[in-house]
Amino acid sequence: MYDSLIDVIKRYDTIVIARHIGVDPDALCSQLALRDTIRLNFPSKKVIAIGMGSAKFCHIGKLDKVEDVENALLIVTDTPDKRRVDSVDFSKFSYVVKIDHHPFVEDFGGLEIIDDKASSACEILMRIFYSTRLEVNSSIVELLYMGIVSDSNRFLFESSTPSLFSLISYFLSKYPFSMSSCYQKLYLRPMNEVRLEGYIALNMKITENGVGYIPITNDIITQYGVDSASAGNMINNFNFIKEVLVWVTMTEDVKNNQIRVSIRSRGPAINKVAEMYHGGGHKFASGAKVKTMNEAMQIVLELDKVLEEYQSEVKSDGN
Repeated sequence: MYDSLIDVIKRYDTIVIARHIGVDPDALCSQLALRDTIRLNFPSKKVIAIGMGSAKFCHIGKLDKVEDVENALLIVTDTPDKRRVDSVDFSKFSYVVKIDHHPFVEDFGGLEIIDDKASSACEILMRIFYSTRLEVNSSIVELLYMGIVSDSNRFLFESSTPSLFSLISYFLSKYPFSMSSCYQKLYLRPMNEVRLEGYIALNMKITENGVGYIPITNDIITQYGVDSASAGNMINNFNFIKEVLVWVTMTEDVKNNQIRVSIRSRGPAINKVAEMYHGGGHKFASGAKVKTMNEAMQIVLELDKVLEEYQSEVKSDGN
C-alpha cells in the first residue's frame, strides 16, 4: 500500500495537501512533513499545503496560499470524512489519497491508507517514509515527532507501543534535532492562557457520575484575551483529575456561530456520543460542533449516561 502511494505521487506534477478544520499539531505537522518530503524527493513537482492557520501554531511552520489547480492530486491527512476537510473542493481534483488514523467514516474514492491503531497521522507517515526509504531530514523528522507527541499526549495513551518507540528511535538516531526547542514549540504559551486554565480548573462542574464540564463563553474568551481554538485545545490539560473520568470543554466560537465541544475519557468510549451530534473522533478523544450551549449540555447528559453504564459494568466485573 505504501508503494502505491509513491506510484500515485509520481503520476502528478501538482499535489495539494489538506487536513481537517480546526487545526491541531498532528494535522498541521503531518501535512507540512509530507509536503516537505515530496519536495525533497521530487523537486520538479509543485506541492502546496493548504488550510486555515492558527496563531497558536504559527511557529510550527507556514502553510501555502490556496491556488487554482488542474489535473492535481489531493492528499488529505488526519481526517476521516469529507465535510471536515479544510478549504477543499473535491470536484477540482483528479485523484484523492487519504492518510488517517481515525476510525473509518467515509471512503474518499481513491487510495485509503488508514490505521486507527496508530497514535497519529504523523506516525503513519513515519512508517511510510521508513518503508519506502524516502529521503527526509531533521526538520521533517521534528515535525513528525511533534505530531506524535501531541496526539499521544506525550506518550500517555495506549497507542504508544514498543514498535512506535522503535520507529522514533530509528529516525532520531539518524536525524537529530533540538528536543528542548521541539517541546517549546508545542507547549510554550502566554500567561493569559495559563490564567484561563486556572479559571477552567476553578469553575469546572462535575456530574453525579463523574463527567467534568465547563462552558467557555465568548465573554470569558475576551476577558482572558485568547481565541476559541486556544480555549478548546486545553482539553488535554485535565487528564489526571481523580474524580473525573470524562471531561468536556464547550467553547463558544462567535466567528463561526457555533459551540466547539471537545471530549476526552479515561474509561468509557465517547466517540459514539460525538457521532450522535454530527461529530466523531477516537474512542477516548472526540469532539463535535453544535449551535447552542443547550445542545452542548445535551452531549454532557448523554456522556453522563454512558459513564453511569460504564461504572455499573466495572462494578459487575469486580464482583
